[in-house]
Amino acid sequence: MKSIFYTRFFILLPWILIVIIVIDIDTKRLSVRNTASFYLSRLGNVQQQQRQVVRTTRSSSTSISSSSNSGSNATSLPVIYAITPTYSRAVQKAELTRLANTFRQVPQFHWIVVEDSNSHTELVSRFLARSGLRFTHLNVFTPRRFKRTGMPRATEQRNLALGWLRGHRSVKDKGVVFFADDDNTYSLALFEEMRSTRRVSVWPVGLVGGRRYERPLVEKGKVVGWYTGWKADRPFAIDMAGKTPLRSLENI
Repeated sequence: MKSIFYTRFFILLPWILIVIIVIDIDTKRLSVRNTASFYLSRLGNVQQQQRQVVRTTRSSSTSISSSSNSGSNATSLPVIYAITPTYSRAVQKAELTRLANTFRQVPQFHWIVVEDSNSHTELVSRFLARSGLRFTHLNVFTPRRFKRTGMPRATEQRNLALGWLRGHRSVKDKGVVFFADDDNTYSLALFEEMRSTRRVSVWPVGLVGGRRYERPLVEKGKVVGWYTGWKADRPFAIDMAGKTPLRSLENI
C-alpha cells in the first residue's frame, strides 16, 4: 500500500509544483499591474491638476485684464448728474429706494438730492449715507406763495442743484445733467443713451398727463411741438422726465 501511495504521490508532485508556480507568477503579474496602474493614475491626476492650474491662471489673468479694461472704460464715461427734488411724505423713502436701486447699476453716476426743507432731515440723511451711491445732499424750502395750484413745483430745488454744479464743476468736466423726479421709474437704457448728449436731449415719457405717453413732435430732426395731455401751450409741454432735462456741463 505504501509503495503504491508513494508512487502516485511522486507522479503527481511535478504537476502540483507546476500549478503552484503558475499561480505565483499570475499573482506577481497582478500585483505589478496594480502597482503600475496606481502610479500611472497618480501621474495622470497630477498632470490634470497642473493643466487645471494653468487654465485657472490663464482665466484669472484674462478676467483681471477684462475687469481692468472695463474699469478704465467706465471711468472714461461722462458723469451723469441726476438732480432729484424730494419732500417729506409717507412714500418718500419707498420712492427714493426705487431710484437708488436703479442708480446703483449706472456707472459714473452722481446723485444730487435736494430736500424741500429748512434743513436736512434725518430720514434722507441716513438713507443717502447707506445708499452706496456718490451723492450730494442739499436743501431749500419752497416759499408758501409758490405752492399754489398751477405754479411750477420744485423750481427752487432744481435751481439750487444747478448752482451747486456751477460752483463745483468746470466746463472742462465731462458730464450731463438729468432731472430725475423721485416719483418716476427709469430704464437703464436711458442712461446709456443720454451720455452722448452735446447740448439738449428730449425723449418720450410714459403714463403721464392722462395719456399713455407724451413725446416731442419732430420734423427733419428738429422738435416742432409736443404731444401732451396737459397745457399744450407751455414752451416745453412735456413731463420733467423728458422735457429738456439733460444738458452738457458747459451749457448749464
